[in-house]
Amino acid sequence: MDRRKFMSLSMAAAAVLPASLSAIDFRATKPDTWTAHTVADAVKALYGDIKPEEKGVKVKAPKVASNGGAIPVTVESDIAAKTVALFQDVNPEAAVCVWDVQEGGIVDFMTKIKMKESGTITAIVEGTDGKFYSGKVSLEVALGGCEG
Repeated sequence: MDRRKFMSLSMAAAAVLPASLSAIDFRATKPDTWTAHTVADAVKALYGDIKPEEKGVKVKAPKVASNGGAIPVTVESDIAAKTVALFQDVNPEAAVCVWDVQEGGIVDFMTKIKMKESGTITAIVEGTDGKFYSGKVSLEVALGGCEG
């Protein structure tokens, strides 16, 4: 295949791809979530008055984070999900991020977050069954990056 034909096929595929993807802009549709100062207020702004079941969601983070500016966090769940939201309880704004899960998608997300001090990270999974599930992990942020 010559380069011109390859480029034209690639451009055609790229033109079709964005039309098949869809994502919710939670910052635009739920702005109060991002200014809430507590986890409870952020969850309420995002999902309303919910009582998540504390099961089915695993949140993994190091027990001691030597660098509070880049804490690796993993959220895993076997629950068929619509959305996954991540919150923390020590920074001025509690909401960290929200993922829109495509139908049949696997919940196995990893991100790095910033925390100014020791606290708790909470993940809420909105199931396709209309129920909400949660998981939490507490961690210590070492002062000065010396793990102690």
